[in-house]
Amino acid sequence: MRKVNLAIVGATGMVGEKLVEIVQSRNLPCADVYFYSSGRSAGTKLQFRGETHVVEELTQASFDRPIDIALFSAGGAVSGHYAPILAARGGVAIDNSSRFRMDPAVPLIVPEVNPWDVFKHKGIIANPNCSTIQAVVALSPLHRALGIRRIIYNTYQAVSGAGMAGVKDLQDGLRGRPPQKFPHPIADNVLPQVDKFTENGYTAEEMKMINETRKILGAPGMKISATCVRVPVFNGHSESINVEFENIFEIEDIEKILSDAPGVVLQNGAGQYPMAITASGTDHVYVGRIRRDEGANAINMWVAADNLRKGAATNTVQIAELLLQRGI
Repeated sequence: MRKVNLAIVGATGMVGEKLVEIVQSRNLPCADVYFYSSGRSAGTKLQFRGETHVVEELTQASFDRPIDIALFSAGGAVSGHYAPILAARGGVAIDNSSRFRMDPAVPLIVPEVNPWDVFKHKGIIANPNCSTIQAVVALSPLHRALGIRRIIYNTYQAVSGAGMAGVKDLQDGLRGRPPQKFPHPIADNVLPQVDKFTENGYTAEEMKMINETRKILGAPGMKISATCVRVPVFNGHSESINVEFENIFEIEDIEKILSDAPGVVLQNGAGQYPMAITASGTDHVYVGRIRRDEGANAINMWVAADNLRKGAATNTVQIAELLLQRGI
């Protein structure tokens, strides 16, 4: 792979810090690297491959440089404004926000699931929602083998999914302080609300999971329902997923499919199952508690992953690696 000029936008945020870490640990071949943030964090110093870099404020002129790939993790408004500027100048923006995910002209990529779609890009590629990523890594091989008729999601999402402010709310709540980020206390509590409510009674997070799953799996009519819950866990999302299939199966078939699936670690023994605490700090999607739904041609399974790594930063860097494998 050739070396590229890389930018990380939002480098001082929670996901941005992980992007810096993972670009280094996966040895992404970089020539020049630039780090951008808002004016509030500009001037921060970062260590990258043994050298000190100063974070610059993102401005209209930031992409005057010859940047090949920019990894965005600075919110939808920033991505919506600056990603098209980079694309117009011949670079590729890989965006972590929800800004472009449902744009039909923008591919929505999980490398283990739909890597071929990455090359349909027109200068912008979207990274899916963290909860969607870990779900589809497990669901895609099952869909290919058995055909999925319906999915019911129930998620248990860590506070790090809400950024540094979410983590601070849990820390403060454990000390008896009121919340600033969440609508209610998260310490010793669970909140059946992730993101804002929409007109249909679902939250925006729930609708993201529904719509993004359909787009990634190429199944626009797939029946999907979701309930997303914030839990007092610092890092690592967990999901209970009920999956109804078109075709008849045995549990042994499910186990074999998942044990062979890229990115999946099967933990389905007696007393052995995925947990957020063990998924945190890794890049795999862990699947277990697989059992037949006694009322339908379906299974229940439990899925856990690190929402900051595979759910955000690692998936973003993997997309960049796909581009480099084909010379962008």
